[in-house]
Amino acid sequence: MVVTVLKDLYGNGKQVKASDLTLGSQLCGPSFQREDSVVFQNGLQECGIQLQMSPDFVTYSTEITYKPTPLGNAPIVRTNDAVTLIKCYYPRHGNVSSDAIKPTWVPFITTISVEEKLIFSLQLMNDDWSAPRTSMAFQLGDVFHIEASVDIANHVPMMVFVDRCVATLSPDANSNPRYDIIDLNGCLLDGKQEDSSSAFRPQRPQPNKIQFTVDAFRFSGMEVSTIYITCNLRAVPVTQTPDHMNKACSFSKIANSWSPLEGTSNICICCNTGNCAVPDGQSRRMGSYTGRRHWKRRAGLDHTTEQGLVVGPSNHKEDHSEQGLVALGPLVVVGPSNHKEAENKAAEVVEPSNYNEDETKATAMRQEPIHFEVWVLITMTCLSLAVLVACAAVIVKYVFKK
Repeated sequence: MVVTVLKDLYGNGKQVKASDLTLGSQLCGPSFQREDSVVFQNGLQECGIQLQMSPDFVTYSTEITYKPTPLGNAPIVRTNDAVTLIKCYYPRHGNVSSDAIKPTWVPFITTISVEEKLIFSLQLMNDDWSAPRTSMAFQLGDVFHIEASVDIANHVPMMVFVDRCVATLSPDANSNPRYDIIDLNGCLLDGKQEDSSSAFRPQRPQPNKIQFTVDAFRFSGMEVSTIYITCNLRAVPVTQTPDHMNKACSFSKIANSWSPLEGTSNICICCNTGNCAVPDGQSRRMGSYTGRRHWKRRAGLDHTTEQGLVVGPSNHKEDHSEQGLVALGPLVVVGPSNHKEAENKAAEVVEPSNYNEDETKATAMRQEPIHFEVWVLITMTCLSLAVLVACAAVIVKYVFKK
């Protein structure tokens, strides 16, 4: 990726310092500079550049950040910070050969490269699981309906498992605060919380898909939480027998025990003991993530997208599985509605002590004419009816006399 930034960044004739410009989340500095520009030249896996996949494109996203520093010893700056988003798009489909050929056989290297690629993804589904959810906004009391899947279009049949999911306030799964939703190779720990009903769905829609629900939550001390959920997904052959490592376990509060989506109940025992098997070459850590649960769910009583970021798999030949990290978000979760409280406050009667004597008299004077006008209206109506009745009686008497 080559990015050229004009030193006259704001077009006002004043040049910015090259040292005030950085690329990506790792704040990489410029590669070199020219008389009127600054140039960044970095690999697509460097500087914290993020990979995102859609059905048609592979997208690499990053940003150029300008953060002015004071000149000399003066504690002031004369320009504003700036952040510019940068994306590089690569088509996922197309002929990689420069010349058209009509082979009678398929090159061996091509067959291998296509078959060994697996694409993992996460997406939010609507309440009946019939289609992806379009809104990323939730209130406490709502439910996250999450579907994890692996694309096996050109691969032998595979079954997907969710080894671990962590919720954070930023896309960085290693940031704080963070909360373990799933851990220990498929134990849905959130479902064990006192105020949670989170669980895996009783049946997979397909072997390469798995679905689970998580009760909406927000981080403590925050009225609004923008949440990112990062999961480690793993695909194994469909012939794999469920075991302590290959499992999807939900906690039942009624039975006070763990139950697996597939396999015998004893494979979930390690969800309590914490000693679930981990194969050689694989770790439960997400990068440098080693944290445990640091906070609890905030429950509410009110019931009122860029959906998934996917990354390529890393192969683990030892256990015949492939895995990849997938991020879902941002999900915006707001706290309980304060409408009731606002209505109650609006309905409160202000005590007389809140007014001075003149205001109290003025209020009484404004209220008295209202009652007077009502009685006058009633009296006038009655008199009118009496006059009409008397007139009618006179007319009838006159007619009969004639």
